[in-house]
Amino acid sequence: MSDPLRHWGATKQNRKMKIGIAGIGGLGTMGIKLSAALGHEVVAISKSDQKEALAREKGATHYVNTSDYKSINPHNDSIDLILNTICAPHNLSTYLGLLRTNGTLVQLGAVTAPMELGQFALMSQRKSIAGSVVGGMKALQECVDFCVEREIYPDIEIVDGSKVEEVYCRLMDGNSSAVRYVLDIDASFK
Repeated sequence: MSDPLRHWGATKQNRKMKIGIAGIGGLGTMGIKLSAALGHEVVAISKSDQKEALAREKGATHYVNTSDYKSINPHNDSIDLILNTICAPHNLSTYLGLLRTNGTLVQLGAVTAPMELGQFALMSQRKSIAGSVVGGMKALQECVDFCVEREIYPDIEIVDGSKVEEVYCRLMDGNSSAVRYVLDIDASFK
């Protein structure tokens, strides 16, 4: 999460941006926390109102429900950078409409199916779609140091192997708790 923030200029001193975080799960909540800690205006973006309170608790300034045009309209053409953590097929055109001219949508969630996209939304305002994964060791260490200094930690739940099916069901239902599940291998074999 920190590497795309750094690459697209969000870590530059005295630079204030409006950053959207699409997908309010484990990775998305870290994006909210990091962007807020960097002093940016943060827009949490999700497909329902279910995670609004959670997103605001994590540091989001605004919340957009992509299923409600009244929620989308005030933020159209206003976001500099959207970090898209959604790993299921979805319509990218909705997110591109939120970007301002020269804005960038960065794909962080790996969607295995091809995604359809109308090109006009990109061409008319020089909007871009990019992808990113974890940066190198130096970037990772900088992120860890930043998080420790500001006491930013991921929301996790440690589970053993007996809970894998339950966790899978929670994730398929939308991960309403927005936690990252960590499998404790040792405990799984006891």
